[in-house]
Amino acid sequence: MAAAACLALSACTEERAGKSREPGKDNATSQQLFATGEPNAQGGEGSARAKPVFTHLSVRAQGVTTELIREKDGTWRVTAPVAARAEAVVVESIISTLASSTFSATVKEAPTEADLAAFGLKPPVFTVTARAYVPDAQGGGAQDAERQRTVTLHGGRENTYDGSVYVRRDEEPTVYAAAGTVRWALDRDTFALRSKALLGPLDERALKRIEVKAGLQSYQLARAADGTGWRLVEPVAASADTARVAGLVKTLVEQRALSFPEDTPEARKRLGLETPSVDARFTSDADEPVRVRMSRVTEAGVTRAYALREQGTQALLGEIAEDALSVLDVGARELKDRRVLDFQRKDVRRVVVHPGGDAPAITVVSAAGTNDGVGHWDMESPRQGKAQHFKLASLLRALETLKATGFGETAPKNWARYGVSATSPGVVLLGEDGKELARLWLGSEVPDEPGALYARGSGADVLKVPEAKVVLPTRPEELLENVPDTSKEGAQTKPTP
Repeated sequence: MAAAACLALSACTEERAGKSREPGKDNATSQQLFATGEPNAQGGEGSARAKPVFTHLSVRAQGVTTELIREKDGTWRVTAPVAARAEAVVVESIISTLASSTFSATVKEAPTEADLAAFGLKPPVFTVTARAYVPDAQGGGAQDAERQRTVTLHGGRENTYDGSVYVRRDEEPTVYAAAGTVRWALDRDTFALRSKALLGPLDERALKRIEVKAGLQSYQLARAADGTGWRLVEPVAASADTARVAGLVKTLVEQRALSFPEDTPEARKRLGLETPSVDARFTSDADEPVRVRMSRVTEAGVTRAYALREQGTQALLGEIAEDALSVLDVGARELKDRRVLDFQRKDVRRVVVHPGGDAPAITVVSAAGTNDGVGHWDMESPRQGKAQHFKLASLLRALETLKATGFGETAPKNWARYGVSATSPGVVLLGEDGKELARLWLGSEVPDEPGALYARGSGADVLKVPEAKVVLPTRPEELLENVPDTSKEGAQTKPTP
């Protein structure tokens, strides 16, 4: 121990001395961790140094060697000891460190075996072998043998004096010092190097069908006829909230693996994956269906969650955070489309507003063709004249974007319980051929929910809507152009104080 302490003190002294030496210009390239021997890309003075393009990495840490290769599309894959996608951020950290970092000092040019042991370099704590090519002026050279470079770095222990790490390069005897960030970047085991994205890839836009059994919930979703939206198929038939469905898939694939247990039939049974808490299937036209099973087990008083992703012959088992089991565990009602009315403004040709009670209906007709409700509108009844197109456009926009804040009973036998009847305020939207596109009736106030009204829209559910978001005209004067508002005449004749 005393000898090791003396050696470490000697190394610190030599390192400080090394730092004090100004490196010569010709030595700058050799100080790079990954020395390419190429001072620049074009070979001219003052040109930027060519950055090596890495193609292979071999990282030995914690007694295990992890092999990685760069694919043609630029992504990285782990090829051993498992076949998996690589963790892009970690790999980028490694190649960035190799390409840009330098040795901070020369510690010992001719170390003894005892020195190497004291520096943690016999055997090394970690070893990284990197293969790359130096691109030519056009960025090529991947197949040029003369442009291939391979460097092996052996990392030792941390120098407690300044947090640096002891390093040797290739077969050189010299021991160098490098910044502590080099050790942090290069000393990575297999788990750190492989992707933790357990349940992806899964592109919601390419999916055609989703089937889920989660806890007490069970539902099926199918792609809508327009190719973009979703519809609930089971347990009820209804339009689905497309944004909510996309959010479910996104949240699911964002789940990260905490570990990767060995995948065997015995392990699946022990981890509860034969009787899963969540069983989901995602189907697209292009690829084989993806099945995701999730379970929760308690062993030795510790509860853990696991997920198994299967697609064709490929399977991946991993431990996940326990709250991941609740991602798909939602009720069908939560998946329903919250839009109150299912229509498009451009299709509306006639608007019939029912002010409520005995007040006559107000009917306006589009007289300027398709223009998203911003064209020429005429009032047919109970008065005639040109309507204010911007008010009609504003009304249609509000109706098209109106969303329910909640749901009540489904297909009630008595709508009058919610204040919805033939004399309730409402609006009917009609198309080119007089076909009804959508209808909205407003009911009574929702108990204990100030500002909310019961409503009946395009679906079978009793809806709760914000009163402030659906203000319907009650008199024709509110829509006609150049018509004095007689309701305000009395107020206008009052003298100004």
